[in-house]
Amino acid sequence: MALTGRTALLAALGSVPIGIWDPSWTGILAVNAPLAVACACDFALAAPVRRLRLSRSGDTSTRLGDTADVTLTVTNPSNRPLRAHLRDAWPPSSWQPGTETAASRHRVTVPAGERRRVTTRLRPTRRGDRQSDRVTIRSYGPLGLFTRQGTHRAPWTVRVLPPFTSRKHLPSKLSRLRELDGRTSVLTRGEGTEFDSLREYVPGDDTRSIDWRATARQSTVAVRTWRPERDRHILLVLDTGRTSAGRVGDAPRLDASMDAALLLAALASRAGDRVDLLAYDRRVRALVQGRTAGDVLPSLVNTMATLEPELVETDARGLTATALRSAPRRSLIVLLTTLDSAPIEEGLLPVLPRLTQRHTVVLASVADPHISRMATGRGNTDAVYEAAAAAQAQAERDRTAEQLRRHGVTIVDAIPDELAPALADAYLELKAAGRL
Repeated sequence: MALTGRTALLAALGSVPIGIWDPSWTGILAVNAPLAVACACDFALAAPVRRLRLSRSGDTSTRLGDTADVTLTVTNPSNRPLRAHLRDAWPPSSWQPGTETAASRHRVTVPAGERRRVTTRLRPTRRGDRQSDRVTIRSYGPLGLFTRQGTHRAPWTVRVLPPFTSRKHLPSKLSRLRELDGRTSVLTRGEGTEFDSLREYVPGDDTRSIDWRATARQSTVAVRTWRPERDRHILLVLDTGRTSAGRVGDAPRLDASMDAALLLAALASRAGDRVDLLAYDRRVRALVQGRTAGDVLPSLVNTMATLEPELVETDARGLTATALRSAPRRSLIVLLTTLDSAPIEEGLLPVLPRLTQRHTVVLASVADPHISRMATGRGNTDAVYEAAAAAQAQAERDRTAEQLRRHGVTIVDAIPDELAPALADAYLELKAAGRL
């Protein structure tokens, strides 16, 4: 069997008498002409790297937590076969920790004048755009004694979208929406603001829903049924300032806010309402307006993919002014921000009346489940102090929420896993009460 690579080199070196072994390559080749010839032939027979042509195809987007396959096509235009090791470099966050080496390195053989494909599977750990770096190729000769190495640029971008984990709640929320809308056998009586139809009175109906004119024209008592109004305007406002960067569990607060906004957008668009998005801290980071019901969710997901928290204090006056410009007529404004006392009392409360006098306002905030766990601790002195600190923090949060309620703001305060369904429920309650 023919020896290749390091094995061949060591075998050749083993044939050199120890007494005349020069440790330099020059000395080795000078005393061992067969080895010199073998190395020269091996180098000459290695396929050139610079002449290779590379192109890409495959996935351009994926959800956080899923995989994306990117195919690299290597074309060998030379008259020598390519035997190579290839490294397809991407940013570290393109893979789970510890898996980069196995996922990015490939062994490829391309006959002369042909092409081959290798596939790199990405599993990103962060949202945003992941752009390919250099492709490094090391071409070996038949014996593996010498190699040619070079790099190529093969640009490709994979956009990592928000995971939208709360979509599992959408079927149950749509079922409740259909009940409110009168499209199922269960009809919510006397709720909503838009007239739907007449039906026969049954015991338990609200007498205020009786249509006396229709009753006079027939032999039975007729009552009006109502359904929630359609074509309402909803503006989702994402606070991307300093407080959105705080981590709750394994992710920033901004990610939980995005997930809640996506569930509400999906539900509201199915209800016939128009949904816009504003992301703001000290300037507009993103603005999505005028999308159709079928296009609003893909547009929001694509826009949110590249949003990141900014380590600046949010300008509440600028946010309010921008929101009012984005919602010129009566709307539901959903603020996805913090309930911390300082940003609310110093920033939002002074300008809040400008929003509430014209619009219905909901404030949704991500609560930290660690605070609740701390509040129950009693095992030792440290646990008691932590419980006292947690109780004080929760009391301040409740006091801030009560201040906002006095201004007519609906508060949704829940831990990350519960925020999205809680916000959807608040929207359905407002719709059932005819406040939209």
